[in-house]
Amino acid sequence: MPKTVTSPIQKKLAAMLVELRKGAGLRQVDLANKLGVYQSWVTHLESGQRRIDVVELIELGRAIGFDPAEVVRKLNKR
Repeated sequence: MPKTVTSPIQKKLAAMLVELRKGAGLRQVDLANKLGVYQSWVTHLESGQRRIDVVELIELGRAIGFDPAEVVRKLNKR
């Protein structure tokens, strides 16, 4: 089991988060402001340069407006 930011599931999650953010009409800077982080944090997350932990996924769900459990279910489908 790869524990790297380049794993296929991590890449899929990053792509899903970009799609969800854009679908919510948010720019990276808007999301960063909602989360209280720098825009570069969002950039690194979306570009796959950093892993996303469960707590971050929950916070992202709150900020963007998606159900983290649904995202995990979609990631689990092959």
